[in-house]
Amino acid sequence: MTGVFHFMAGSLGLILAICKLGICRHPVNAWLLIVGLILGAPPGLGIAAESRFGVLVFSKTTGFRHDSIPHGIAALAALGTEHGFAVDSTEDAARFTDATLARYRVVVFLSTTGDILDAGQKAAMERYFKSGGGFVGIHSASDTEYQWPWYGRLVGAYFASHPAIQRATVHIADAKHPSTKGLPETWVRTDEWYNFRSNPRGAVHVLATLDEATYSGGAMGTDHPIAWCQEIDGGRSWYTAMGHTTESYAEPLFRLHLLGGIESVANATSGCIADSERSR
Repeated sequence: MTGVFHFMAGSLGLILAICKLGICRHPVNAWLLIVGLILGAPPGLGIAAESRFGVLVFSKTTGFRHDSIPHGIAALAALGTEHGFAVDSTEDAARFTDATLARYRVVVFLSTTGDILDAGQKAAMERYFKSGGGFVGIHSASDTEYQWPWYGRLVGAYFASHPAIQRATVHIADAKHPSTKGLPETWVRTDEWYNFRSNPRGAVHVLATLDEATYSGGAMGTDHPIAWCQEIDGGRSWYTAMGHTTESYAEPLFRLHLLGGIESVANATSGCIADSERSR
């Protein structure tokens, strides 16, 4: 019975987060959402046959748990509804099988932390990606699976530390990529700003950098990548370190950033060749 109450409480929280994004303004949408959650359907208002592609949002944590996760799921569900792609969300690692992953063009790790997949599930994820799958990592996706070298390459860099949440300036390095097109060249916003164990530049294509002169606690110097993409092992990967706060997922510009990241890996957008390869 306790598990039922926990499910109901979690579902109610997700419903409220989604409704804040405007999906529930239509009574039919609200009814479908509630029925779907009760019956165990993914919180994406149902998968329409005409959806352009499928996205699996995975938010399992074994370390720190972000309060913003329900808001992130709600935002991604809303983006799917608005732009014609189906969104399923789960924290069940058992869904990482060849058959299940094959249903999706994009797998999103939304603020995951710690060790979240077993050996068989990791192997399925690698096969999925090497078969042309797409990966999107958001915020603490880089604070995940430190002992899985392949994943370290996939996400681009591992989290090291962060200062307190504060306002900072992001500089757009590539204004043509779908995830940065339409963003201001100098983007000022509030978030939790990650330092990384290594600088991913050279192995990835850097899309945006963080100006450490505009906040306190930066530890990477004058070159501080904060969002990037890459093409590796036959698949496509996109990562943003932003997205800690619940408020992030209501920001139109941040939602545009996420939408472009998803669309870029789903549609095999060119332009994510590693910066080191571009200089040759």
